[in-house]
Amino acid sequence: MAAAGSGRRAGLMAAAAGGATLWRRLSAWLPRGRLGLTALLGRLSDRLSRGRDRRSRRSSWLLLAPLLTPPVPLITAPPCSLCPEGAHRFQWIRNLVPEFGISSSHVKVLSSPAEFYELLKVQIKTAKQRVVMASLYLGTGLLEQELVDCLEETLEKSLQAKGSSNLRVSVLLDYTRGSRGRKNSRTMLIPLLQRFPEQVRVSLFHTPNLRGLLRLLIPERFNETIGLQHIKVYLFDDNVILSGANLSDLYFTNRQDRYVLLQDSPEIADFFTELVDAIGDVSLQLQRDDTVQMMEGMVHPYQGDKMAYCEIANRRVMEVINSARTRQELLHAKTFHSSQQGSSLLSQQGSQASGGLKPEPDTWIYPLIQMKPFGIQIDEMVTETLLTEAERDARIYLTTGYFNLTQAYMDLILGTRAEYRILLASPEVNGFFGAKGVAGAIPAAYVYIEHQFYSEVCYLHQQERVQLQEYSRAGWTFHAKGLWLYLAGSDLPCLTLIGSPNFGYRSVHRDLEAQVAIVTENKALQQQLHQEQEQLYLCSGVVSSSTFEQPNRYVKLWVKLVTPLIKNFF
Repeated sequence: MAAAGSGRRAGLMAAAAGGATLWRRLSAWLPRGRLGLTALLGRLSDRLSRGRDRRSRRSSWLLLAPLLTPPVPLITAPPCSLCPEGAHRFQWIRNLVPEFGISSSHVKVLSSPAEFYELLKVQIKTAKQRVVMASLYLGTGLLEQELVDCLEETLEKSLQAKGSSNLRVSVLLDYTRGSRGRKNSRTMLIPLLQRFPEQVRVSLFHTPNLRGLLRLLIPERFNETIGLQHIKVYLFDDNVILSGANLSDLYFTNRQDRYVLLQDSPEIADFFTELVDAIGDVSLQLQRDDTVQMMEGMVHPYQGDKMAYCEIANRRVMEVINSARTRQELLHAKTFHSSQQGSSLLSQQGSQASGGLKPEPDTWIYPLIQMKPFGIQIDEMVTETLLTEAERDARIYLTTGYFNLTQAYMDLILGTRAEYRILLASPEVNGFFGAKGVAGAIPAAYVYIEHQFYSEVCYLHQQERVQLQEYSRAGWTFHAKGLWLYLAGSDLPCLTLIGSPNFGYRSVHRDLEAQVAIVTENKALQQQLHQEQEQLYLCSGVVSSSTFEQPNRYVKLWVKLVTPLIKNFF
Protein backbone atom coordinates (compact mmCIF):
# COMPACT_ATOMS: atom_id res chain seq x y z
CA MET A 1 0.00 0.00 0.00
CA ALA A 2 2.95 2.37 0.40
CA ALA A 3 3.75 4.60 -2.56
CA ALA A 4 7.17 4.19 -4.23
CA GLY A 5 9.55 7.18 -4.25
CA SER A 6 9.59 7.27 -8.05
CA GLY A 7 6.13 8.80 -8.10
CA ARG A 8 3.93 5.72 -8.07
CA ARG A 9 0.85 6.53 -6.03
CA ALA A 10 -1.12 3.74 -4.40
CA GLY A 11 -4.64 4.02 -2.94
CA LEU A 12 -6.68 2.10 -0.49
CA MET A 13 -10.35 1.52 -1.30
CA ALA A 14 -12.36 0.11 1.56
CA ALA A 15 -14.43 -2.97 0.86
CA ALA A 16 -16.86 -2.68 3.71
CA ALA A 17 -18.23 -6.13 4.48
CA GLY A 18 -21.23 -4.99 6.44
CA GLY A 19 -22.37 -2.81 9.31
CA ALA A 20 -19.41 -0.42 9.38
CA THR A 21 -20.29 3.21 9.81
CA LEU A 22 -19.55 6.03 7.45
CA TRP A 23 -16.70 7.29 9.64
CA ARG A 24 -14.96 3.91 9.52
CA ARG A 25 -15.48 3.67 5.73
CA LEU A 26 -14.17 7.15 4.98
CA SER A 27 -11.16 6.64 7.22
CA ALA A 28 -10.32 3.29 5.64
CA TRP A 29 -10.65 4.63 2.11
CA LEU A 30 -7.99 7.28 2.64
CA PRO A 31 -4.79 6.57 0.72
CA ARG A 32 -1.51 7.76 2.14
CA GLY A 33 -0.63 11.19 0.94
CA ARG A 34 -4.19 12.21 0.09
CA LEU A 35 -4.20 15.39 2.16
CA GLY A 36 -7.38 16.60 0.47
CA LEU A 37 -9.49 13.78 1.83
CA THR A 38 -7.78 14.01 5.21
CA ALA A 39 -8.78 17.65 5.34
CA LEU A 40 -12.29 16.67 4.25
CA LEU A 41 -12.73 14.43 7.29
CA GLY A 42 -11.38 17.21 9.44
CA ARG A 43 -13.96 19.61 8.04
CA LEU A 44 -16.72 17.01 8.54
CA SER A 45 -15.64 16.55 12.15
CA ASP A 46 -15.66 20.31 12.75
CA ARG A 47 -19.06 20.71 11.07
CA LEU A 48 -20.62 17.86 13.00
CA SER A 49 -19.32 19.14 16.34
CA ARG A 50 -20.72 22.65 16.08
CA GLY A 51 -22.90 24.18 18.73
CA ARG A 52 -26.37 22.87 18.08
CA ASP A 53 -27.40 19.96 20.25
CA ARG A 54 -28.71 17.94 17.33
CA ARG A 55 -25.39 18.07 15.55
CA SER A 56 -23.27 17.49 18.64
CA ARG A 57 -25.19 14.32 19.45
CA ARG A 58 -24.46 12.98 15.97
CA SER A 59 -20.79 13.98 16.31
CA SER A 60 -20.45 12.11 19.59
CA TRP A 61 -21.86 9.01 17.97
CA LEU A 62 -19.46 9.28 15.07
CA LEU A 63 -16.50 9.67 17.40
CA LEU A 64 -17.51 6.45 19.14
CA ALA A 65 -18.15 4.61 15.90
CA PRO A 66 -14.59 3.31 15.32
CA LEU A 67 -14.73 1.67 18.76
CA LEU A 68 -18.14 0.09 18.15
CA THR A 69 -17.57 -1.37 14.70
CA PRO A 70 -15.27 -4.17 13.62
CA PRO A 71 -12.31 -3.57 11.31
CA VAL A 72 -13.16 -3.80 7.64
CA PRO A 73 -11.12 -5.63 5.03
CA LEU A 74 -9.04 -3.47 2.71
CA ILE A 75 -8.65 -3.77 -1.03
CA THR A 76 -5.36 -2.58 -2.42
CA ALA A 77 -5.84 -0.59 -5.57
CA PRO A 78 -3.24 -0.58 -8.34
CA PRO A 79 -1.10 2.55 -8.77
CA CYS A 80 -3.21 3.70 -11.73
CA SER A 81 -6.43 3.71 -9.71
CA LEU A 82 -5.99 7.29 -8.56
CA CYS A 83 -4.59 8.57 -11.81
CA PRO A 84 -5.92 12.12 -12.18
CA GLU A 85 -6.34 11.87 -15.93
CA GLY A 86 -9.53 10.73 -17.63
CA ALA A 87 -11.30 7.41 -17.59
CA HIS A 88 -8.30 5.37 -16.41
CA ARG A 89 -8.77 6.62 -12.86
CA PHE A 90 -11.63 4.13 -12.52
CA GLN A 91 -9.60 1.01 -13.23
CA TRP A 92 -9.62 0.21 -9.50
CA ILE A 93 -13.11 -1.23 -10.06
CA ARG A 94 -11.56 -4.24 -11.76
CA ASN A 95 -10.21 -5.29 -8.35
CA LEU A 96 -13.80 -6.29 -7.56
CA VAL A 97 -15.43 -7.29 -10.85
CA PRO A 98 -14.45 -8.24 -14.39
CA GLU A 99 -13.47 -5.39 -16.70
CA PHE A 100 -14.73 -5.65 -20.28
CA GLY A 101 -13.01 -3.41 -22.82
CA ILE A 102 -15.11 -2.67 -25.91
CA SER A 103 -15.34 -0.13 -28.68
CA SER A 104 -17.68 2.78 -28.09
CA SER A 105 -19.19 2.05 -31.51
CA HIS A 106 -20.85 -0.99 -29.87
CA VAL A 107 -22.75 1.15 -27.36
CA LYS A 108 -26.09 2.72 -28.16
CA VAL A 109 -28.11 4.79 -25.69
CA LEU A 110 -31.89 4.57 -26.13
CA SER A 111 -34.23 7.33 -25.07
CA SER A 112 -37.87 6.18 -25.09
CA PRO A 113 -40.08 3.30 -23.94
CA ALA A 114 -41.31 2.75 -27.51
CA GLU A 115 -37.74 2.45 -28.79
CA PHE A 116 -36.99 -0.05 -26.02
CA TYR A 117 -40.05 -2.16 -26.87
CA GLU A 118 -39.38 -2.25 -30.60
CA LEU A 119 -35.76 -3.22 -29.97
CA LEU A 120 -36.86 -6.10 -27.74
CA LYS A 121 -39.08 -7.49 -30.50
CA VAL A 122 -36.42 -7.12 -33.20
CA GLN A 123 -33.78 -8.78 -31.03
CA ILE A 124 -36.07 -11.71 -30.15
CA LYS A 125 -36.95 -12.29 -33.81
CA THR A 126 -33.32 -12.36 -34.93
CA ALA A 127 -31.88 -14.45 -32.06
CA LYS A 128 -30.19 -17.71 -33.12
CA GLN A 129 -28.51 -19.11 -30.01
CA ARG A 130 -29.91 -17.59 -26.82
CA VAL A 131 -32.51 -15.30 -25.36
CA VAL A 132 -31.99 -14.44 -21.67
CA MET A 133 -34.39 -12.09 -19.93
CA ALA A 134 -34.27 -11.12 -16.25
CA SER A 135 -36.95 -8.82 -14.90
CA LEU A 136 -39.11 -8.24 -11.85
CA TYR A 137 -42.15 -9.52 -13.74
CA LEU A 138 -43.80 -9.95 -17.13
CA GLY A 139 -47.08 -8.09 -17.54
CA THR A 140 -50.31 -9.61 -18.84
CA GLY A 141 -51.47 -7.10 -21.45
CA LEU A 142 -51.51 -7.15 -25.24
CA LEU A 143 -48.01 -5.72 -25.64
CA GLU A 144 -46.56 -8.34 -23.33
CA GLN A 145 -48.46 -11.06 -25.19
CA GLU A 146 -46.89 -9.82 -28.40
CA LEU A 147 -43.45 -10.36 -26.86
CA VAL A 148 -44.40 -13.92 -25.90
CA ASP A 149 -45.70 -14.48 -29.43
CA CYS A 150 -42.35 -13.28 -30.80
CA LEU A 151 -40.57 -15.83 -28.60
CA GLU A 152 -42.90 -18.59 -29.79
CA GLU A 153 -42.42 -17.65 -33.43
CA THR A 154 -38.63 -17.56 -33.10
CA LEU A 155 -38.55 -20.92 -31.32
CA GLU A 156 -40.79 -22.45 -33.97
CA LYS A 157 -38.63 -21.15 -36.82
CA SER A 158 -35.54 -22.46 -35.11
CA LEU A 159 -37.05 -25.95 -34.90
CA GLN A 160 -38.19 -25.92 -38.53
CA ALA A 161 -34.78 -24.76 -39.77
CA LYS A 162 -32.69 -27.46 -38.12
CA GLY A 163 -35.06 -30.09 -36.80
CA SER A 164 -33.46 -29.78 -33.37
CA SER A 165 -32.97 -26.18 -32.31
CA ASN A 166 -29.86 -24.67 -30.72
CA LEU A 167 -31.91 -21.73 -29.47
CA ARG A 168 -32.36 -21.58 -25.71
CA VAL A 169 -34.68 -19.21 -23.86
CA SER A 170 -34.15 -18.47 -20.16
CA VAL A 171 -36.45 -16.17 -18.19
CA LEU A 172 -35.77 -15.08 -14.59
CA LEU A 173 -38.54 -13.33 -12.66
CA ASP A 174 -39.48 -12.71 -9.05
CA TYR A 175 -41.71 -15.38 -7.53
CA THR A 176 -44.02 -13.14 -5.48
CA ARG A 177 -44.48 -10.43 -8.12
CA GLY A 178 -44.71 -12.94 -10.95
CA SER A 179 -47.39 -14.95 -9.12
CA ARG A 180 -49.66 -12.02 -8.24
CA GLY A 181 -53.24 -12.43 -9.41
CA ARG A 182 -54.99 -15.24 -11.29
CA LYS A 183 -53.53 -14.10 -14.61
CA ASN A 184 -49.86 -13.42 -14.06
CA SER A 185 -46.35 -13.84 -15.42
CA ARG A 186 -46.51 -17.58 -14.89
CA THR A 187 -49.69 -18.08 -16.88
CA MET A 188 -48.21 -15.96 -19.69
CA LEU A 189 -45.17 -18.21 -20.02
CA ILE A 190 -46.64 -21.68 -19.41
CA PRO A 191 -47.64 -22.14 -23.09
CA LEU A 192 -43.98 -21.78 -24.08
CA LEU A 193 -42.94 -24.35 -21.47
CA GLN A 194 -45.61 -26.76 -22.70
CA ARG A 195 -44.68 -26.42 -26.36
CA PHE A 196 -40.87 -26.15 -26.05
CA PRO A 197 -39.98 -28.00 -22.83
CA GLU A 198 -36.38 -28.68 -23.89
CA GLN A 199 -35.62 -25.12 -24.94
CA VAL A 200 -37.37 -22.89 -22.40
CA ARG A 201 -36.52 -22.36 -18.75
CA VAL A 202 -38.50 -20.11 -16.39
CA SER A 203 -36.95 -19.47 -12.98
CA LEU A 204 -38.80 -17.70 -10.16
CA PHE A 205 -36.57 -16.29 -7.43
CA HIS A 206 -38.02 -16.41 -3.91
CA THR A 207 -36.25 -14.39 -1.24
CA PRO A 208 -35.00 -16.51 1.68
CA ASN A 209 -36.19 -13.79 4.07
CA LEU A 210 -39.88 -14.50 3.41
CA ARG A 211 -40.47 -17.73 5.31
CA GLY A 212 -42.33 -19.38 8.17
CA LEU A 213 -45.14 -17.49 9.89
CA LEU A 214 -44.20 -14.27 8.10
CA ARG A 215 -44.87 -15.90 4.72
CA LEU A 216 -48.24 -17.22 5.90
CA LEU A 217 -49.45 -13.94 7.38
CA ILE A 218 -48.35 -11.28 4.88
CA PRO A 219 -50.89 -10.94 2.07
CA GLU A 220 -50.19 -10.75 -1.66
CA ARG A 221 -48.54 -7.50 -2.81
CA PHE A 222 -47.31 -6.73 0.72
CA ASN A 223 -45.13 -9.85 0.69
CA GLU A 224 -43.12 -8.18 -2.08
CA THR A 225 -41.74 -5.69 0.45
CA ILE A 226 -39.55 -8.36 2.08
CA GLY A 227 -37.27 -8.86 -0.92
CA LEU A 228 -37.35 -9.28 -4.71
CA GLN A 229 -35.45 -10.29 -7.81
CA HIS A 230 -35.05 -6.79 -9.22
CA ILE A 231 -32.37 -7.27 -11.92
CA LYS A 232 -33.31 -6.11 -15.44
CA VAL A 233 -31.12 -7.46 -18.21
CA TYR A 234 -32.22 -8.59 -21.67
CA LEU A 235 -29.75 -10.33 -23.95
CA PHE A 236 -30.04 -11.89 -27.38
CA ASP A 237 -27.05 -13.87 -28.71
CA ASP A 238 -24.20 -11.37 -28.12
CA ASN A 239 -26.31 -8.22 -27.73
CA VAL A 240 -27.16 -7.01 -24.22
CA ILE A 241 -29.72 -4.44 -23.07
CA LEU A 242 -29.21 -3.01 -19.55
CA SER A 243 -32.12 -1.09 -18.10
CA GLY A 244 -34.26 -0.38 -15.08
CA ALA A 245 -37.42 -1.17 -17.05
CA ASN A 246 -39.62 -4.19 -16.46
CA LEU A 247 -41.44 -6.24 -19.12
CA SER A 248 -44.76 -4.45 -18.78
CA ASP A 249 -46.88 -2.26 -21.04
CA LEU A 250 -46.27 0.90 -19.00
CA TYR A 251 -42.54 0.51 -19.56
CA PHE A 252 -43.21 0.18 -23.30
CA THR A 253 -45.39 3.31 -23.57
CA ASN A 254 -45.31 6.13 -21.01
CA ARG A 255 -43.09 5.16 -18.08
CA GLN A 256 -39.72 6.86 -18.54
CA ASP A 257 -36.65 4.78 -17.78
CA ARG A 258 -33.08 4.38 -19.06
CA TYR A 259 -31.78 1.84 -21.57
CA VAL A 260 -28.41 1.05 -23.13
CA LEU A 261 -27.62 -1.53 -25.83
CA LEU A 262 -24.22 -3.23 -25.89
CA GLN A 263 -23.89 -4.74 -29.36
CA ASP A 264 -21.63 -7.61 -30.43
CA SER A 265 -20.25 -8.05 -26.91
CA PRO A 266 -19.91 -11.83 -26.42
CA GLU A 267 -17.90 -11.66 -23.19
CA ILE A 268 -20.46 -9.38 -21.53
CA ALA A 269 -23.33 -11.53 -22.83
CA ASP A 270 -21.61 -14.64 -21.48
CA PHE A 271 -21.20 -13.00 -18.07
CA PHE A 272 -24.85 -12.04 -17.73
CA THR A 273 -25.99 -15.40 -19.08
CA GLU A 274 -23.93 -17.11 -16.38
CA LEU A 275 -25.21 -14.69 -13.73
CA VAL A 276 -28.86 -15.32 -14.63
CA ASP A 277 -28.17 -19.06 -14.74
CA ALA A 278 -26.60 -18.91 -11.27
CA ILE A 279 -29.60 -17.10 -9.79
CA GLY A 280 -31.90 -19.43 -11.72
CA ASP A 281 -30.18 -22.46 -10.18
CA VAL A 282 -31.14 -21.28 -6.67
CA SER A 283 -34.66 -20.30 -7.77
CA LEU A 284 -37.92 -22.22 -8.10
CA GLN A 285 -38.40 -23.76 -11.54
CA LEU A 286 -41.79 -23.23 -13.18
CA GLN A 287 -43.34 -26.47 -14.46
CA ARG A 288 -45.77 -27.03 -17.32
CA ASP A 289 -48.67 -27.58 -14.89
CA ASP A 290 -48.01 -24.23 -13.12
CA THR A 291 -46.35 -25.86 -10.13
CA VAL A 292 -42.84 -25.00 -9.02
CA GLN A 293 -39.97 -27.10 -7.73
CA MET A 294 -36.30 -26.70 -6.88
CA MET A 295 -33.52 -28.31 -8.88
CA GLU A 296 -32.51 -31.69 -7.52
CA GLY A 297 -30.19 -31.41 -4.55
CA MET A 298 -30.73 -27.65 -4.10
CA VAL A 299 -31.67 -26.19 -0.71
CA HIS A 300 -35.18 -24.71 -0.73
CA PRO A 301 -35.27 -20.88 -0.28
CA TYR A 302 -38.03 -20.75 2.35
CA GLN A 303 -38.45 -24.37 3.51
CA GLY A 304 -34.77 -25.28 3.85
CA ASP A 305 -32.03 -23.94 6.11
CA LYS A 306 -31.66 -20.23 5.42
CA MET A 307 -27.95 -20.00 6.12
CA ALA A 308 -27.16 -23.01 3.96
CA TYR A 309 -29.25 -21.61 1.12
CA CYS A 310 -27.57 -18.20 1.27
CA GLU A 311 -24.11 -19.76 1.37
CA ILE A 312 -24.87 -21.81 -1.75
CA ALA A 313 -26.30 -18.75 -3.52
CA ASN A 314 -23.27 -16.67 -2.58
CA ARG A 315 -20.92 -19.34 -3.85
CA ARG A 316 -22.75 -19.72 -7.18
CA VAL A 317 -22.86 -15.98 -7.89
CA MET A 318 -19.30 -15.30 -6.75
CA GLU A 319 -18.06 -18.16 -8.93
CA VAL A 320 -19.52 -16.34 -11.92
CA ILE A 321 -17.96 -13.01 -10.92
CA ASN A 322 -14.55 -14.42 -10.03
CA SER A 323 -14.22 -16.72 -13.04
CA ALA A 324 -15.11 -13.87 -15.40
CA ARG A 325 -12.72 -11.57 -13.57
CA THR A 326 -9.92 -14.13 -13.91
CA ARG A 327 -10.60 -14.53 -17.64
CA GLN A 328 -10.58 -10.78 -18.20
CA GLU A 329 -7.44 -10.27 -16.10
CA LEU A 330 -5.66 -12.88 -18.20
CA LEU A 331 -6.78 -11.15 -21.37
CA HIS A 332 -5.82 -7.79 -19.91
CA ALA A 333 -2.35 -9.07 -18.96
CA LYS A 334 -1.77 -10.38 -22.48
CA THR A 335 -2.79 -7.18 -24.19
CA PHE A 336 -2.86 -3.98 -22.16
CA HIS A 337 -0.10 -4.74 -19.63
CA SER A 338 2.40 -6.29 -22.01
CA SER A 339 4.97 -4.31 -23.98
CA GLN A 340 3.68 -2.04 -26.72
CA GLN A 341 5.11 -4.27 -29.40
CA GLY A 342 3.66 -7.42 -27.88
CA SER A 343 0.35 -5.74 -27.24
CA SER A 344 0.08 -4.62 -30.84
CA LEU A 345 0.99 -8.10 -32.11
CA LEU A 346 -1.53 -9.82 -29.85
CA SER A 347 -4.22 -7.37 -30.91
CA GLN A 348 -3.52 -8.15 -34.56
CA GLN A 349 -3.56 -11.88 -33.89
CA GLY A 350 -6.83 -11.57 -31.98
CA SER A 351 -8.38 -9.64 -34.84
CA GLN A 352 -7.29 -12.26 -37.36
CA ALA A 353 -8.56 -15.08 -35.17
CA SER A 354 -11.96 -13.43 -34.84
CA GLY A 355 -12.21 -13.12 -38.61
CA GLY A 356 -12.22 -9.34 -38.75
CA LEU A 357 -10.75 -6.13 -37.45
CA LYS A 358 -11.48 -5.58 -33.79
CA PRO A 359 -11.21 -1.90 -32.82
CA GLU A 360 -9.13 -0.94 -29.81
CA PRO A 361 -11.27 -0.51 -26.69
CA ASP A 362 -12.02 3.03 -25.65
CA THR A 363 -14.88 2.06 -23.32
CA TRP A 364 -14.91 -0.21 -20.30
CA ILE A 365 -17.88 -2.04 -18.80
CA TYR A 366 -17.92 -3.09 -15.13
CA PRO A 367 -20.88 -5.20 -13.90
CA LEU A 368 -21.82 -4.22 -10.34
CA ILE A 369 -23.80 -6.78 -8.37
CA GLN A 370 -25.68 -6.18 -5.12
CA MET A 371 -27.25 -9.14 -3.29
CA LYS A 372 -27.09 -8.35 0.41
CA PRO A 373 -29.21 -11.41 1.38
CA PHE A 374 -26.29 -13.46 0.00
CA GLY A 375 -23.59 -11.25 1.49
CA ILE A 376 -22.67 -9.66 -1.86
CA GLN A 377 -22.40 -5.86 -1.80
CA ILE A 378 -20.15 -4.90 -4.68
CA ASP A 379 -22.45 -2.21 -6.10
CA GLU A 380 -22.75 -0.52 -2.72
CA MET A 381 -18.97 -0.46 -2.27
CA VAL A 382 -18.30 0.95 -5.73
CA THR A 383 -21.05 3.57 -5.50
CA GLU A 384 -19.86 4.81 -2.10
CA THR A 385 -16.28 4.99 -3.36
CA LEU A 386 -17.32 6.98 -6.43
CA LEU A 387 -19.19 9.46 -4.23
CA THR A 388 -16.27 9.67 -1.80
CA GLU A 389 -13.62 10.20 -4.46
CA ALA A 390 -15.56 12.79 -6.49
CA GLU A 391 -13.35 15.86 -6.53
CA ARG A 392 -14.18 19.50 -6.01
CA ASP A 393 -15.93 21.00 -9.07
CA ALA A 394 -16.85 17.54 -10.36
CA ARG A 395 -20.56 17.20 -11.09
CA ILE A 396 -22.71 14.17 -10.35
CA TYR A 397 -26.17 13.89 -11.84
CA LEU A 398 -28.03 11.24 -9.85
CA THR A 399 -31.55 10.10 -10.65
CA THR A 400 -34.00 7.75 -8.96
CA GLY A 401 -37.70 7.10 -9.41
CA TYR A 402 -38.00 6.50 -5.67
CA PHE A 403 -36.05 9.03 -3.61
CA ASN A 404 -35.19 7.16 -0.43
CA LEU A 405 -31.39 7.24 -0.21
CA THR A 406 -29.53 5.19 2.36
CA GLN A 407 -28.03 7.14 5.23
CA ALA A 408 -24.52 6.39 3.94
CA TYR A 409 -25.31 7.84 0.50
CA MET A 410 -26.92 10.92 2.06
CA ASP A 411 -23.94 11.51 4.35
CA LEU A 412 -21.54 11.26 1.42
CA ILE A 413 -23.58 13.66 -0.72
CA LEU A 414 -23.79 16.18 2.11
CA GLY A 415 -20.20 15.75 3.30
CA THR A 416 -18.10 15.57 0.13
CA ARG A 417 -17.03 18.24 -2.37
CA ALA A 418 -18.64 17.49 -5.73
CA GLU A 419 -21.72 19.28 -7.04
CA TYR A 420 -24.91 17.19 -7.11
CA ARG A 421 -28.00 17.50 -9.26
CA ILE A 422 -30.50 14.92 -8.01
CA LEU A 423 -33.48 14.12 -10.21
CA LEU A 424 -36.50 12.49 -8.59
CA ALA A 425 -40.18 11.95 -9.32
CA SER A 426 -42.75 14.59 -8.51
CA PRO A 427 -45.80 13.09 -6.74
CA GLU A 428 -47.84 13.07 -9.96
CA VAL A 429 -45.32 10.94 -11.88
CA ASN A 430 -44.63 8.55 -8.99
CA GLY A 431 -45.63 5.01 -9.97
CA PHE A 432 -47.89 4.75 -6.89
CA PHE A 433 -49.78 7.99 -7.60
CA GLY A 434 -53.52 7.33 -7.48
CA ALA A 435 -53.12 3.78 -6.16
CA LYS A 436 -55.86 2.34 -3.98
CA GLY A 437 -55.56 1.73 -0.25
CA VAL A 438 -52.37 2.24 1.72
CA ALA A 439 -50.25 2.27 -1.46
CA GLY A 440 -51.92 5.54 -2.42
CA ALA A 441 -50.09 7.26 0.45
CA ILE A 442 -46.64 6.20 -0.78
CA PRO A 443 -46.10 9.34 -2.95
CA ALA A 444 -46.78 11.47 0.14
CA ALA A 445 -44.22 9.43 2.07
CA TYR A 446 -41.64 10.18 -0.63
CA VAL A 447 -42.53 13.89 -0.41
CA TYR A 448 -41.91 13.73 3.34
CA ILE A 449 -38.52 12.01 2.83
CA GLU A 450 -37.60 14.56 0.15
CA HIS A 451 -38.58 17.47 2.42
CA GLN A 452 -36.45 16.10 5.26
CA PHE A 453 -33.42 15.79 3.00
CA TYR A 454 -33.96 19.26 1.53
CA SER A 455 -34.19 20.70 5.05
CA GLU A 456 -30.85 19.07 5.88
CA VAL A 457 -29.31 20.59 2.74
CA CYS A 458 -30.56 24.02 3.78
CA TYR A 459 -29.39 23.57 7.37
CA LEU A 460 -25.87 22.87 6.09
CA HIS A 461 -26.08 25.79 3.60
CA GLN A 462 -25.46 23.42 0.70
CA GLN A 463 -28.26 24.62 -1.63
CA GLU A 464 -25.85 25.72 -4.34
CA ARG A 465 -23.79 22.52 -4.25
CA VAL A 466 -26.65 20.01 -3.78
CA GLN A 467 -29.72 20.69 -5.88
CA LEU A 468 -32.94 18.67 -6.08
CA GLN A 469 -35.00 18.62 -9.26
CA GLU A 470 -38.41 17.02 -9.78
CA TYR A 471 -39.37 15.26 -13.01
CA SER A 472 -42.82 16.23 -14.21
CA ARG A 473 -44.47 15.22 -17.47
CA ALA A 474 -48.19 15.09 -18.15
CA GLY A 475 -49.49 11.57 -18.71
CA TRP A 476 -46.17 9.92 -17.84
CA THR A 477 -44.59 8.22 -14.82
CA PHE A 478 -40.90 8.27 -13.92
CA HIS A 479 -38.71 5.24 -13.22
CA ALA A 480 -35.20 6.25 -14.37
CA LYS A 481 -32.25 5.56 -12.12
CA GLY A 482 -28.47 5.86 -12.26
CA LEU A 483 -25.86 8.57 -12.32
CA TRP A 484 -23.56 10.49 -14.67
CA LEU A 485 -20.15 11.69 -13.49
CA TYR A 486 -18.56 14.80 -15.01
CA LEU A 487 -14.95 15.35 -14.00
CA ALA A 488 -13.88 18.84 -12.96
CA GLY A 489 -13.55 21.10 -15.98
CA SER A 490 -15.39 18.71 -18.32
CA ASP A 491 -18.66 19.39 -20.11
CA LEU A 492 -19.22 15.69 -20.86
CA PRO A 493 -19.57 12.67 -18.55
CA CYS A 494 -16.90 9.98 -18.58
CA LEU A 495 -18.82 7.52 -16.40
CA THR A 496 -22.40 6.44 -15.98
CA LEU A 497 -24.14 3.85 -13.81
CA ILE A 498 -27.19 2.21 -15.39
CA GLY A 499 -29.30 -0.71 -14.26
CA SER A 500 -31.79 -1.67 -11.57
CA PRO A 501 -30.66 -0.09 -8.23
CA ASN A 502 -32.55 2.92 -6.83
CA PHE A 503 -29.85 3.92 -4.27
CA GLY A 504 -32.34 3.20 -1.46
CA TYR A 505 -32.47 0.80 1.46
CA ARG A 506 -34.28 -1.87 -0.55
CA SER A 507 -31.71 -1.82 -3.33
CA VAL A 508 -28.83 -2.06 -0.89
CA HIS A 509 -30.24 -4.51 1.67
CA ARG A 510 -33.27 -6.45 0.44
CA ASP A 511 -33.35 -7.06 -3.32
CA LEU A 512 -31.15 -8.66 -5.96
CA GLU A 513 -29.73 -5.83 -8.09
CA ALA A 514 -27.33 -5.36 -10.99
CA GLN A 515 -26.10 -2.40 -12.96
CA VAL A 516 -23.05 -1.59 -15.02
CA ALA A 517 -20.52 1.20 -14.78
CA ILE A 518 -19.77 2.42 -18.28
CA VAL A 519 -16.48 4.33 -18.45
CA THR A 520 -15.52 5.88 -21.78
CA GLU A 521 -12.87 8.10 -23.32
CA ASN A 522 -14.81 8.44 -26.57
CA LYS A 523 -16.27 11.90 -27.09
CA ALA A 524 -19.15 10.67 -29.28
CA LEU A 525 -20.34 8.24 -26.61
CA GLN A 526 -19.84 10.85 -23.91
CA GLN A 527 -22.05 13.12 -25.99
CA GLN A 528 -24.72 10.40 -26.17
CA LEU A 529 -24.69 10.06 -22.39
CA HIS A 530 -24.76 13.82 -21.95
CA GLN A 531 -27.78 14.14 -24.24
CA GLU A 532 -29.54 11.38 -22.33
CA GLN A 533 -28.98 13.24 -19.08
CA GLU A 534 -30.08 16.58 -20.55
CA GLN A 535 -33.24 15.08 -22.03
CA LEU A 536 -34.32 13.70 -18.66
CA TYR A 537 -33.48 16.84 -16.69
CA LEU A 538 -35.21 19.02 -19.29
CA CYS A 539 -38.55 17.79 -17.92
CA SER A 540 -37.78 18.91 -14.38
CA GLY A 541 -38.07 21.90 -12.09
CA VAL A 542 -35.74 22.94 -9.27
CA VAL A 543 -36.97 22.22 -5.74
CA SER A 544 -37.13 25.16 -3.34
CA SER A 545 -38.79 25.90 -0.01
CA SER A 546 -41.92 27.02 -1.83
CA THR A 547 -42.21 23.58 -3.45
CA PHE A 548 -43.35 22.08 -0.15
CA GLU A 549 -45.90 24.85 0.43
CA GLN A 550 -47.97 23.73 -2.56
CA PRO A 551 -51.33 22.07 -1.71
CA ASN A 552 -50.35 18.82 -3.44
CA ARG A 553 -47.34 18.50 -1.11
CA TYR A 554 -49.42 18.34 2.04
CA VAL A 555 -48.45 15.25 4.04
CA LYS A 556 -50.94 13.92 6.57
CA LEU A 557 -49.80 13.45 10.14
CA TRP A 558 -50.24 9.67 10.08
CA VAL A 559 -48.01 9.45 7.01
CA LYS A 560 -45.28 11.42 8.81
CA LEU A 561 -45.54 9.12 11.81
CA VAL A 562 -45.54 5.90 9.82
CA THR A 563 -42.88 6.77 7.21
CA PRO A 564 -39.83 6.34 9.50
CA LEU A 565 -41.11 2.89 10.45
CA ILE A 566 -41.75 1.61 6.92
CA LYS A 567 -39.30 3.55 4.73
CA ASN A 568 -36.97 0.55 4.51
CA PHE A 569 -39.67 -1.48 2.77
CA PHE A 570 -40.33 0.69 -0.31
